[in-house]
Order: sequence, then C-alpha cells, then structure tokens
Amino acid sequence: MKNVFSSGDLVTGNISFELTKETKITLISIKMKGGVAVHWSTGGGKNRRHYSAKEEFFLLEGVIMQESGGMLLLDFPSSFRGAHGVIAYTLTVGINRPWHMTKSFVTELNFISHIDINQPLLWAPHSGSNSKTVCCLWCASGPITMTVSLNKKAFCPGETVKVICQFSNASTRTVTPTLKLQLKHRYYTYQRVRPRILSQTLASVTGESVRAQTSDVYTELMLTIPSSASISISNCSIIEVDYILQVSLGMKASLDLVVLFPIILYEASAYSYPPLTL
Repeated sequence: MKNVFSSGDLVTGNISFELTKETKITLISIKMKGGVAVHWSTGGGKNRRHYSAKEEFFLLEGVIMQESGGMLLLDFPSSFRGAHGVIAYTLTVGINRPWHMTKSFVTELNFISHIDINQPLLWAPHSGSNSKTVCCLWCASGPITMTVSLNKKAFCPGETVKVICQFSNASTRTVTPTLKLQLKHRYYTYQRVRPRILSQTLASVTGESVRAQTSDVYTELMLTIPSSASISISNCSIIEVDYILQVSLGMKASLDLVVLFPIILYEASAYSYPPLTL
C-alpha cells in the first residue's frame, strides 16, 4: 500500500502474514482516523497557563472480509507536524486470536489536501511597489523607490522563484535588496483568541547593492523553496500554515523598504492533471 494519499483517493492495500504454525484467527478489524491537536503554554510557576484544542476529522471502523475493500478519503487538511500542533492520519489493523489479546499494527498515512490550483488568481502576474524618503537631521534626500513583480502565486516545494525588481535610489546612501521566504504557523484554541504565532525565515538571497544617485536599476532575484517545506494549510480550524515572499531594500540607520507577496505552496504529486496556465 502506498503511503501518500489525497482527497478522493481510495485507500486500499494488502495484509500478509508470516506464520510458523497453523494459527486460528477469529477477526481482522481495520480502523482509520484523522485529527488535529494543538498545545502550548505561557508564563511560569503559578502563572503558567496552558492552551490546547483537539478536533477529530473522522473515525472509520470495520471488519475486513475476504474481498478487499477500501475507504474513500475526503478533503481534510494535509498531514502536518509543528512545534505546537499536529495533523495526523493513521490506519490500524487489529488481529484477534482465541485466548490472545488483540494485536494492533498502526501505519501513519501521509495525507495531502487538494488545493484548487485552477484559480486564475494563482497563475496571474503580481506586482507591488513602495517608496520612502531618507532624512538626516533637518535634511531630506531624494526618494528611494522599488517596484517588484512576480509571475505567479502558486509554487511547489523545491521550485525556484524568480522576482523581477526595478530600483531607483535618489538618496545619498547605498541600498541592498534581499529576498526572503517567510513561514508563519498559527495555532488556535476553540475560541480562536490569543493564537500562538511562530515565524521563520526558510530561505533568503541577497542581490547586488544599488549605489546612491542611480535610477532604473533592473535585477532578478532567484530563490529556491526548500524541498522539505510543508504545503500551505488554510482549511483547518486550529492550525494555519502561510508563506510570504518578502522583498526588502536595506540601508544603514533606517528601516528597510519592504514589499510582501503572500504565496501558496502545493504538492504537485497530489494532482494527476497539469495546472491551468494562462
């Protein structure tokens, strides 16, 4: 039995035995379940507070007959393991023998949720711009501007992202562009108040500096998404996984100039057909 499934897949497989003697088996049962759980704590000592929530997606139980059957997986959130939560799917086979305790064999399934990748917005070009004027005491230099474009919004782990940038630096300072892939995990309780949010930079690349008093500088920033990155999760009530591409212009003694692009990571192996291209 393969260990990677997606919505609409029929989970089928074989159970085999290696016996050293004749064995009587009265029942072989099967159980499949999926669910999500989160937990974190704040403070210390008497002020320590715990936050937790659980949700069961499904629990299917049955008896294996002579003919092989299957269980149809609906669209639930993808398998996930994070610092404060887990989304897990397991398949348990139980074997009953006379005068013996039931013996269970558990296999964890890697479930991949289908994302509607045929949304035109995911494959359309995106752009953003920002500008600022750098001040030093009572003097103000010329503006720093940047315009950034991205050819699409949906990507796969392992794919290389290309960002096209145009910079104009009318200030007296040298500025340096950086492209970062930011991961954000959000964990919620049932009331969805005071969520636990964890942010992490998964990858970054720095481009060539833009000298002072230069304009219309074009550059391409290339960043490879780590192949180990989990896919986006937005269809779970207590866990969310989001990704943001951040393009920034860094300069001394001043806040960075930033443009943000929310993106979607999806698993290409979950689809038997190519995504819509425009």
